Amino acid sequence: MLGGLLGRSPGLWRWVARPALHPARAIGDKVKGARDEALETANPGYKPFKNDRKPTNFDKKVLVWAGRFKKEEDIPKHISSEVLNAARNSIRIKVCYIMIALTLLGCLAMVITGKEAAKRDHTLLRMNMEKKAKWRAEVEKDQEAVVGKPQ
Repeated sequence: MLGGLLGRSPGLWRWVARPALHPARAIGDKVKGARDEALETANPGYKPFKNDRKPTNFDKKVLVWAGRFKKEEDIPKHISSEVLNAARNSIRIKVCYIMIALTLLGCLAMVITGKEAAKRDHTLLRMNMEKKAKWRAEVEKDQEAVVGKPQ
């Protein structure tokens, strides 16, 4: 009978018939409102947002390192994800700057040690020539041992 009244319109059917067919869903909305009221009475002035979250220990350290708070005790129980994302981004940028500085220092150290090695004539070309000469000497030694050894 309800189908004949509503016709074949699925949008109208969902809007009118669903609360009647699923009373638990309608009650769930009321329970959610009661939960929000309970939170407000437990902590007056606190309004729950979708993006609020409880920070972990690592999140607290990130917030302190980023300079958002002086101490971990100053951090509230719930913070917005925007504040946490901003703190993470600033820490990420600081870490990138540190990595850039360390890379430049490493490059400078390699240039200095390379120039010192060039002054001592300790180059890759010289090292390869010495290694190949050593291998040739070992091969000649092995060949002399094979030729001199009677079978």
